[in-house]
Amino acid sequence: MKSNPLCPLWLNLSMSVYEDRKQELEKYEFMMGLTRGRLAVTMDALTDALVLVGQHGVYCQSARQPGKPAMDLQIILKCLNDSKELIRSVMEELAKNRAADGR
Repeated sequence: MKSNPLCPLWLNLSMSVYEDRKQELEKYEFMMGLTRGRLAVTMDALTDALVLVGQHGVYCQSARQPGKPAMDLQIILKCLNDSKELIRSVMEELAKNRAADGR
């Protein structure tokens, strides 16, 4: 497989997420339980995407707003950040429920 400079070397586009991130999933599911573990890996995947979009934004500048990424990249960054915020709130709610159950 030819390496893409914007894609991490571990990323295999033809693998399912369960194969591609098997070790991470096993680690976090063991530490946090199935639901919270998968959400943690999802947060890591979103963070990876944010980094890649941010790197791309350095080279793809807005013509109307010098020094800022192109508008489509700004929208993608907002969606990714919003997704992380929602996942974080779900993880906090799960932790509260777990604490309330006394586990």
